[in-house]
Amino acid sequence: MAHYRYGNTRHFQPQQLRIQTKQLELHILGGLQLNKLESLRVTLSIEKLKQGKNVLNVLRQSIDLYNDNQVEKLVRKCAERLEIGTSVTRSTLQELTRELENYRFALTEKQTENQKPFSKTLSVTEQKEAIKFLKQKNLLEGTNDLIGKSGVIGEINNRLLMYLIFTSRKTNNPLHCISLGSSGVGKTHLQSKVAELIPQEDKVEITVLSANAFYYFNRTELQHKLILIEDLDGAESVLYPLRELQSKKRITKTVVHKDRKGTTKTIHLTVEGPVSVAGCTTQESIYEDNSNRSFLLYIDESETQDKRIMQYQRFLSAGKLNEQEQLEAKEILQNIQRVLKPIKVINPFAEHLELPQSVFKPRRTNSHYLQFIEAITFYKQHQREKQYDEHCNLRGYFEIECSL
Repeated sequence: MAHYRYGNTRHFQPQQLRIQTKQLELHILGGLQLNKLESLRVTLSIEKLKQGKNVLNVLRQSIDLYNDNQVEKLVRKCAERLEIGTSVTRSTLQELTRELENYRFALTEKQTENQKPFSKTLSVTEQKEAIKFLKQKNLLEGTNDLIGKSGVIGEINNRLLMYLIFTSRKTNNPLHCISLGSSGVGKTHLQSKVAELIPQEDKVEITVLSANAFYYFNRTELQHKLILIEDLDGAESVLYPLRELQSKKRITKTVVHKDRKGTTKTIHLTVEGPVSVAGCTTQESIYEDNSNRSFLLYIDESETQDKRIMQYQRFLSAGKLNEQEQLEAKEILQNIQRVLKPIKVINPFAEHLELPQSVFKPRRTNSHYLQFIEAITFYKQHQREKQYDEHCNLRGYFEIECSL
């Protein structure tokens, strides 16, 4: 793309940026760095123009255009080497700096726009279909059947429980789960298949992540997201910040940062939750701290489940599966997630609920029990009348009925 202004030509390409005035032509070699906005480091090739032709003498220099000392040294070097006035070179470099700032800003904006997750807007028909499904009498049974039609084989209890846990990401107290089982029994397969029923814009899938990576998400980027960890063994470095997100619903890290003037400042990186976290492992005891915060789903390793899976694999290989039915089931379940609105759930019966004394770790189990009741009620929000409380300033909430 070329720009003409006051007789000057500017031509910008990804790896070869060029600016030309009446007396100078400058090439910026290697493009621009977009991740260090406190500096504007470039490698310049500067040529003096003479009657429309380039002089053979060329000056090349790496420089930070935000560093006044470096700029002044380059101005003097150009005056000496190219025999051109310092005021001409200085004004050209100033103009170049402004153009590069604008160019970098445009690239950064475009990059940010491209990184935005896809977010589907439901049509009126899709919205009505999803709400109609949520209003059916036997909602949980209907949901479980639809999960089966989407391609999740067997695991009748685990798949519905996992889907409800993933749904809870939209509440203020999300649930978490860990899938447990021996190697090769389908832990990751179950998690990934149920995760396909959650809209893409609502989940973050992790294979490998560095220890500090979580602190560099945007402040609200993870709010009400589902975080999927394929193998906990490969994500040990991020388990601590994940536990903090699960318990405290936010993480904060203090780092030292230098601004463009070289001044050292202390800044705080904060990432807000809440989040719902799901992971898979063969080693329950190693991840006890994470297990205490999660529902533990033990994968069905029976011969009957083996036969179901192998039969499914044969039908898939033979081309006898109704793939269109699976896609439609996935789409409906994703749309159901999109029409669920964040709203508070109040359980007036909570004070009367008790757990057996034999329950393992009763404090956390009691919390999970109450949160799961709220998650089911949240999922059934289109079957309940919204309540309002003037005294508590609640804009809207659902009360739990005796029958869930």
